[in-house]
Amino acid sequence: MNDLSTQHHLSSQNTLPFYQPLANECALFEYAYRQRLPLLIKGPTGCGKTRFVAHMAARLARPLITVACHDDLTVADLVGRHLIGDGQTLWSDGPLTRAVRQGGICYLDEIVEARKDTTVVLHPLTDDRRILPLERTGEELQAPEEFMLVVSYNPGYQNLLKNLKPSTRQRFIAIQFGYPKAALEQHILETETGIDAAMATRLVQLANHFRQLKNHDLEEAASTRLLVYAASLIQAGCDPLQACVAALVEPLSDDSVTVSALLEVIKASFGK
Repeated sequence: MNDLSTQHHLSSQNTLPFYQPLANECALFEYAYRQRLPLLIKGPTGCGKTRFVAHMAARLARPLITVACHDDLTVADLVGRHLIGDGQTLWSDGPLTRAVRQGGICYLDEIVEARKDTTVVLHPLTDDRRILPLERTGEELQAPEEFMLVVSYNPGYQNLLKNLKPSTRQRFIAIQFGYPKAALEQHILETETGIDAAMATRLVQLANHFRQLKNHDLEEAASTRLLVYAASLIQAGCDPLQACVAALVEPLSDDSVTVSALLEVIKASFGK
């Protein structure tokens, strides 16, 4: 069986995962949930898509099952399969089936990484039927009102081979995510890590310098997630320059020339 990254939790309103809204995405998520509409979230790596879904699942008090999609993901990985044990064959639900039975939120992260023949299984769940046929057991599960399907992907990785089919894409309402504005991103760093405002400001300014290099010297921009990593290291006592190299430079490039250039930007920012 392929190794699926799955997460199950049911959080109360008192333990909401921290999430800083950027616009009206929280209200849109709730509208989609109340109207039983599937949701597509588009945005760059590390911009907060997964945290947003976790926050909303806790806010709505629904169990969340997360699947990290990949090239080898099969229909059986999502729906389930028969397993042999103790001399008998038993059916084991996959994460999508569990979410339907529980009336939970199923989050398929980086859906474009999954094979197209796998994503077709989602179609009956994303129209007015809201059903999940289990061909191997002969069942046809009717999704309860509480069930919601959420998928995400990074448009920056799209190409002719990795893209959602129009017949799949148009079954979802969609929200576009981006990196937060400077003031919000600084607030996120302070809240997530406890770092002081001055250092949070410097880190965000540095990230914005790096982001200007995307599609030039860098394939991917410095994400809010990486900024949180850098701030966490600094807050723990790590030298800021070393923290930025470990969290903001090495994860972004293996090219020695690019790494050297980024290091110079860091030194200029931190006066070293």
